[in-house]
Amino acid sequence: MNNATHTGSPDAVAEKPDLSEESGELYEHFRFVVDKKQSQLRIDKYLLAKIENASRNRIQNAAHAGNILVNGEVIKPNYKVKPLDVISIVLAYPPRDTEIYPEDIPISVVYEDEDIIVVNKAAGMVVHPGHGNFTGTLQNALLYHLQQNNPGNPDAKPYLVHRIDKDTSGILLVAKNELAQTKIARQFFEHTIDRSYVALVWGNLVADSGTIDASIGRDVRNRLIQAVTGDPEKGRHAVTHYTVMERFGYVTLVSCKLETGRTHQIRVHFKHIGHPLFNDENYGGAEILKGTTFTKYKQFVQNCFKLLPRQALHAKSLGFIHPATRKFIHFDSAYPEDLASVIEKWRQYSSVKDIEPEE
Repeated sequence: MNNATHTGSPDAVAEKPDLSEESGELYEHFRFVVDKKQSQLRIDKYLLAKIENASRNRIQNAAHAGNILVNGEVIKPNYKVKPLDVISIVLAYPPRDTEIYPEDIPISVVYEDEDIIVVNKAAGMVVHPGHGNFTGTLQNALLYHLQQNNPGNPDAKPYLVHRIDKDTSGILLVAKNELAQTKIARQFFEHTIDRSYVALVWGNLVADSGTIDASIGRDVRNRLIQAVTGDPEKGRHAVTHYTVMERFGYVTLVSCKLETGRTHQIRVHFKHIGHPLFNDENYGGAEILKGTTFTKYKQFVQNCFKLLPRQALHAKSLGFIHPATRKFIHFDSAYPEDLASVIEKWRQYSSVKDIEPEE
């Protein structure tokens, strides 16, 4: 849902640029310009009438979190709107229609307190139910974990604030209440979350560091994947910064910093610049794209594919302002075994082979 809507008279404009079903960041952002003839009205009542399917609780949480701005200033929950006010509101991810059932599935909990839980997601696990994956997801596992470990709070449940692909491993942050979720949502909207990923990509990048600034939208030929679009109206602004960590001749290990969090962003961006992720089937990385014609080399790459039967992408670290303490906290993770083993194989291969670096 990435479309602008217009409500009321020509003076009342509502812009809805974000519902993160279309991205990896889970929030909604709305912007309204109040009609010239609007009588004074409490802002929660005004927004409740303007935002489809919004609940009073979600709007009040946004107000208490400081997520409602009028003319650029944070307002109190009892503020009354005035003609020509410019209102901006960031809402937490709306509850899904799909009922979630607790499932006893092992998860790696990195950190947990009353407001948040940080996990190191295994590759192969879907973050939330949907699209044919109604069980076995991280959200099912988290619901079970919270119910078992919060006996004094039977209503404890996971509130998603972002997500990573099924076959991407790494750090994921989840809120444990709606107010915490709403406060974190604003950080994603303002791009103040510090996120780093590690990827193994095909080829030898020319520069030691760089920035990929290219809008992303659904691929017109395959609606299940994303693509870079030259038309900003048909895509969403996306920026990836990268730094080369190690060069192995035919593949390169890179660290990526996300300025935005679009669906498949790193995978799409590196395909766009001609360096798809190693063994990324959906984006052209599951074939031998660089190297020699020697049978032993082909065997070596196929063995790597077997060791790492997914795209070579890991969400390495995550830093953010804690929703309750307001202090910056940061979490890091080691490479999972499959990725670590493939990196080491390439390291050894490149050290004994006379590889001509390719661009």
